[in-house]
Amino acid sequence: MSSDNPRPPAAEGRPTTSDNTPGSAGGSPGPRGPRRRGARPVPLPAHLEALHAEYAAALGRAPVDADTRRAYASRVRQYLAWLAAAAVDGDPLTDPLARDGAVRDYRAHLQRVAKRTPATINTVLAALADFYTRRGLGRPDVRRLDLPQAAPRALAPREATRWLRAVQRCPRPRDRALALVPFYAGLRLGETVALDVDDVRLSARKGLLIVRAGKGEHYREVPLHAELRETLAAWLEARPAWPGASDSSALFLNHRGGRLSTRGASDLLAGLADAAGLEAAFTSHVLRHTFGTTLVRAGHDLVLVAELMGHRRLETTRGYTRPGPADRERAIASLPTDR
Repeated sequence: MSSDNPRPPAAEGRPTTSDNTPGSAGGSPGPRGPRRRGARPVPLPAHLEALHAEYAAALGRAPVDADTRRAYASRVRQYLAWLAAAAVDGDPLTDPLARDGAVRDYRAHLQRVAKRTPATINTVLAALADFYTRRGLGRPDVRRLDLPQAAPRALAPREATRWLRAVQRCPRPRDRALALVPFYAGLRLGETVALDVDDVRLSARKGLLIVRAGKGEHYREVPLHAELRETLAAWLEARPAWPGASDSSALFLNHRGGRLSTRGASDLLAGLADAAGLEAAFTSHVLRHTFGTTLVRAGHDLVLVAELMGHRRLETTRGYTRPGPADRERAIASLPTDR
């Protein structure tokens, strides 16, 4: 079906994403299979279940995005489940010393038993710091793990080509535009779905994206690549046909005419990644990392790249100069042999 008019939620009886569009933006479930809608929550004793519900309610009132709420709630639930089964000294939910000991023991459990990566463990520690702070007990005195210094995961040149070809095959102008904004403008997914129609400035030869409140509420303007300019123009031409389009200022709409959510956008991009045959570790942030990596390795000034990406610290941008797995493999392969 080549029309970009939104289909009813039950169209053709296929599973749908949270945006009520088929799970794969390319029309196929892809190599990763159906999208997982979330595992069954880890069971907790009644008193810990009540404590977790209280924390989840506090998160719901906090000025954080929906993805952060889900992630923090899940990590705290798993910590509470571990607490219920572990032998810990004192009461780690009320006593600061017991809190610190329990969180350190949990960190060791994640390292040695669960075998989680340092990056994953640090995200868990961030969630626990939030949990204890909201309980009024303060942040645990627990050191984060040192992370291996590596470049952020970006698409290799061949993968980037596969991504662009999958985007070209996609019949929906909205999805094509959504897929190219992080790739050609480096926007975070939250920044992308927050765009309004009047944040896109197009002319015959130039274009501009305005990010009015990026990370840290910082404003920036990003010039449009010619490919993205044409794709956005096609979407803006098709957009008025969407139900409710005249009542919403959002650039990217869901099938009901409201603003597309980050979850819906993430599902659409994951479907395109399946269609492109990209690895299961793909996330929308890989597209932003590809933008930064490509600019830095092309020799553009770090200050310029930082400005385009909305980085407040130059050290963050400098990460794109670090070697990645392919660089290490090439280095090892260059060692001499004698056969």
